[in-house]
Amino acid sequence: MIERFKQFFEKHLSAPAGDEAVGQDRLHLATAALLVEMTRADGEVKVDEQAAVARAIHKAFDIDKEKTAELIHLAELEVADATCYRQFTSLINKNFSRAQKVQVVEMLWEVAYADAEMEKYEEHLLRRLSDLLYVPHHEFIQSKLRVQARFETD
Repeated sequence: MIERFKQFFEKHLSAPAGDEAVGQDRLHLATAALLVEMTRADGEVKVDEQAAVARAIHKAFDIDKEKTAELIHLAELEVADATCYRQFTSLINKNFSRAQKVQVVEMLWEVAYADAEMEKYEEHLLRRLSDLLYVPHHEFIQSKLRVQARFETD
């Protein structure tokens, strides 16, 4: 599996900048893993949620659809092997600004609302991840309201 990560990063995401680029790759993977985990929160992965993950990753990281699909696949593998969320959230906490972490929470809300149903397990996971990302409660609520407003106008 490590070889697959290396091949993906060398083929698609690695830039000649060195360590900084590798860090970005890991951050992209950590963020994608949290989004993938959100699709699994209610025990049923739905097509709408998967599409929301792809849209969020494509928009946030400005990578093409092929690279997005491969990143999601690697994130699914990573989530399957993960024992806790801290491996993802600690990396994000060390490298993302507060605004970027709020953006991650907003992306999580988008995935949760993608199927037009907010399950209690999804909201619980969102609260937990928000706490692990040290996003203040008022920003957690504001991000929820922004996403709700977007879904109401669509």
